[in-house]
Amino acid sequence: MFKNKSYIGISFIVLIFGIYAIPKIIDKIQGNTVVNASRLDQKNGSGEKAEDLIDVGKAPSFALTNQDNKAIANDFYNGKVYVLEFFFTTCPTICPKMNLSMLQIEKTFFGNPNFGIVSITIDPETDTPEVLKAHAKLLGVKSSTWNFLTGDKTAIFDLANKGFNLYAAANKKVSGGFEHSGLFALVDKNGHIRCRKDEFGNPILYYDGLDQKGVKEIQEDIKLLLKE
Repeated sequence: MFKNKSYIGISFIVLIFGIYAIPKIIDKIQGNTVVNASRLDQKNGSGEKAEDLIDVGKAPSFALTNQDNKAIANDFYNGKVYVLEFFFTTCPTICPKMNLSMLQIEKTFFGNPNFGIVSITIDPETDTPEVLKAHAKLLGVKSSTWNFLTGDKTAIFDLANKGFNLYAAANKKVSGGFEHSGLFALVDKNGHIRCRKDEFGNPILYYDGLDQKGVKEIQEDIKLLLKE
């Protein structure tokens, strides 16, 4: 008898839970909100504010020469959000794709005086200011805050590998004679490297310049940083 009463009590509790919870679950499914931003998007992405982005640390300083033969240092970008890459003009592999990604980013933020782009060559012996200027013209670059930079080879490789930790190296065995990362660094108005988190909640550090997903993500995060 006691057992039967226990079963009846448990069944009653289950029934009450079903009456309360099932309509809510159905509403979520119909509204396509199951596993929504409440969990995954908070873990993977930028969030809704610039404060949600990870501060990786101060970006290394640089002092190089641009396509107009003018000295450009990192303080040129004080108060600006900018994207930085390492490339070279004769690259036959990933650079053309990186160039297209940067052009897409430039188009999105063209005319915004608080945004800029930095493209640093890892082949300064070939990529003189004149060569870089011709390359920018060939690409159809319009922004006055997109600087193509060249300078001392050792300083550039140190900046890439020791400063930003974006791999770059000379290698005669590979096509083009150089190999390098296809990643973009995002720097905020205060000169700090910023990034979002991956799906596991870890900082991604840099954005994939070879993939549309990476390009979309960096554009979303640029917009947040411009609001700071």
